[in-house]
Amino acid sequence: MEFKTPTSPHIHSGASVSRVMLLVIAAMIPGIAVYVGYFGWGVVINILLAIVTALACEAGMLIIRKRPVLPFLYDGSALVTAFLLALALPPIAPWWIVVLGAAFAIIIAKQLYGGLGYNPFNPAMAGYVMLLVSFPIEMTRWQAPLVNSETSLSFIDSWNIIFSGIAEKIGDNITDAITMATPLDNLKTELRLDQSVEQIINGNPLFSHLAGLGWEWINIAFLVGGLFLIYKRIISWHIPVAVLATIAVLSGVFYLIDADKFSSPMIHLLSGATMLGAFFIATDPVSATSSNPGRIIYGVGIGIFIYVIRTWGGYPDAVAFSVLLMNMVAPTIDYYVKPRVFGHKK
Repeated sequence: MEFKTPTSPHIHSGASVSRVMLLVIAAMIPGIAVYVGYFGWGVVINILLAIVTALACEAGMLIIRKRPVLPFLYDGSALVTAFLLALALPPIAPWWIVVLGAAFAIIIAKQLYGGLGYNPFNPAMAGYVMLLVSFPIEMTRWQAPLVNSETSLSFIDSWNIIFSGIAEKIGDNITDAITMATPLDNLKTELRLDQSVEQIINGNPLFSHLAGLGWEWINIAFLVGGLFLIYKRIISWHIPVAVLATIAVLSGVFYLIDADKFSSPMIHLLSGATMLGAFFIATDPVSATSSNPGRIIYGVGIGIFIYVIRTWGGYPDAVAFSVLLMNMVAPTIDYYVKPRVFGHKK
């Protein structure tokens, strides 16, 4: 008797690419909500611009490559790239910054390598770094938290600033009135002027008792979303724990050595894009490592680069550079730290 045995895998986990991507977007919602609360509607406008651009570029490249369009648009990967890039950009960045970054991320960093599953670098971070290197003025013009600003921006005000640089109801000077450096940027600049960390933080409207004003709650919200992804087994704990533990240990050691020159672990963990990077960016399954030991090495490397660049480098927040640097190392880590083959002890 002949038995017809189907090919493996015989058991399906039930997870699809589109389901995974939608859960990742859902996990970002708490962070996005807090982000909008502190920095206004420009965050939402950036997300919408990035989504439209990413989907249009994805469809265009698929048509050029003679690939089916709808299945790849429905997988949600372009949406996740759009969300991550938009959240990394200043809320009142000019509209063309968002469009150019999203187009670069999809066309250059993703589709030219073969699409989802073939890109060696995280597309969103590749787009962000391209913008940061090419347009440093626009990329460092961050909006002050609305709780610190004398002006409250409506959706229309944010729309006018993003698309024309002015807000008609408030005046042409609105952009200069509500922009300032980020907490990490301010900290780095003042430390280079021989100010102590305590002198910089005390009385500074950019800082709260925990970290950067507003940023501590944004990071906590993204932490909650990241824990949700771990609970749903969308990501494993290895990379985010390795990233955060490395940052905490390094910043803690140097803080104990000289608290006047090195900021506390709390500032590093709850300022900038730390939690977004650890849970949503570094865990990209395509450009990261595949084995659990490899993920720990990968996460430790990202954490080291983040702290080193933040402390001694030229950029205040180093998540994007750190992820891209470890993206280059990921294949080597996978080569030497291979996952165990199912059914074999070693």
